[in-house]
Amino acid sequence: MYDPLFHQSPGCGERYPDSYWANISGQAPKNLGPLEANIDVDVAIIGAGYTGMSCALHLAEEYGIKATILEANQSAWGCSGRNAGFILKTSGRKPFAQMQQQWGEEVMRAIYQEMAEGAERVQHLISRGIDCDVQPAGYLKVAHKANKLTDLIAAAALQKKMFGYQVEILSKQEVRQQYMNDQNAFGAIRYRDGFGLNPLKLAWGYQKLAVDAGTDMYCSTPVTESRQSAKGFELTTPSAVVKAKKVVLATNGYTPQGFMPTVNNRYLPVLSQIIVTEPLTEQQLLDSGIKTNQVVMDTRALKYYYRKLPDNRILFGGRGAISGKSAKDPYYANRLLEVLKSSFPALETLRTAYAWSGWICMSLDDIPHIYQNNEQNLFYSMGYCGAGVSFSSQAGKRLADKVAGAQVPNIPLYTSPLPKFPFAPLRRVGQWGYFQYGKVKDRWF
Repeated sequence: MYDPLFHQSPGCGERYPDSYWANISGQAPKNLGPLEANIDVDVAIIGAGYTGMSCALHLAEEYGIKATILEANQSAWGCSGRNAGFILKTSGRKPFAQMQQQWGEEVMRAIYQEMAEGAERVQHLISRGIDCDVQPAGYLKVAHKANKLTDLIAAAALQKKMFGYQVEILSKQEVRQQYMNDQNAFGAIRYRDGFGLNPLKLAWGYQKLAVDAGTDMYCSTPVTESRQSAKGFELTTPSAVVKAKKVVLATNGYTPQGFMPTVNNRYLPVLSQIIVTEPLTEQQLLDSGIKTNQVVMDTRALKYYYRKLPDNRILFGGRGAISGKSAKDPYYANRLLEVLKSSFPALETLRTAYAWSGWICMSLDDIPHIYQNNEQNLFYSMGYCGAGVSFSSQAGKRLADKVAGAQVPNIPLYTSPLPKFPFAPLRRVGQWGYFQYGKVKDRWF
């Protein structure tokens, strides 16, 4: 599997992975195919995922600026088409309490507002005609140990106090009786406004909106080399050169090491693994006590997350292999299925129908960064830390603002660059160490 820290290119025209989403979503919208002639453009966007397509759409509709998207493989081939489809008012991994302590209440509130606008922006774009299998609203943050419920209740109290956010506190019995009889659930807090959807259909909906607004999209067109010039950038592709006044890097966890010096050694690609089971029978649903389609995530350091899909399959996800070389090892999918069965012993005979993985992008400081170089002609958005499905649409909007020279909120997400990882060549060693620490923490603390 393509590994951003070891491979120089994600490929050219690679097919979608054999995922549940790729198998049920139908045909992708049409694009212009591979670029075959040199072009001059005002804005070139590298990457046809949520971020890139949102940026192109907002440039066109809010500023009258036409963008050209260059995608190495297929639209939403990366994480935008591989994720679990959770829409939440969050991104990154930094808790709001830590933001308040580090930056003060005003900045913390402003960051929360951006996260909330991200979820609202997704809903607004869906309302424009995107059919992406939206499920009933509700997000359960589940305590995987009894002592973790205290932490969840404290988080709920802070969010209610700071944001007026209505959060329901559920006991172990209430979770198991009203939602799902998860033997690893010891209580939960429930948010009313998170929900699940088909992430690939969402991305294709963004694509159609962006193209209808005038965006040119070329797939099977990897950028193999970039060079700054007097008038911006020259981007080399297999069959043509693109001269662009401004470039937006929207490749997040799929960005090859050394691809752009501006972001080199400032991110860590981490594999996330997802399985989707065969459909549950009515008896299996009854025996397991699964009564909800709401999205579920636990409190582990190495988190697990799941939801029941519209066709009664279970999507279950967690961390995958350390490197791309090991990504297809069946151990990782089998481990998820074992954890799922430990939560629902009645599903002992359940089998996996689909298994796939994809790269998320971790930042050193656990928050996403939407930033630019000193020349104001290269822009990027990276570091969603596995929670970017909703915020990436907002990030695309803020990228468009920056490209157009408009003002953006004065918060660390938009005013500071991605910090460099110390001892960057050893990032994977550090990742392995964190995984070992997480296993111990999740079991004993």
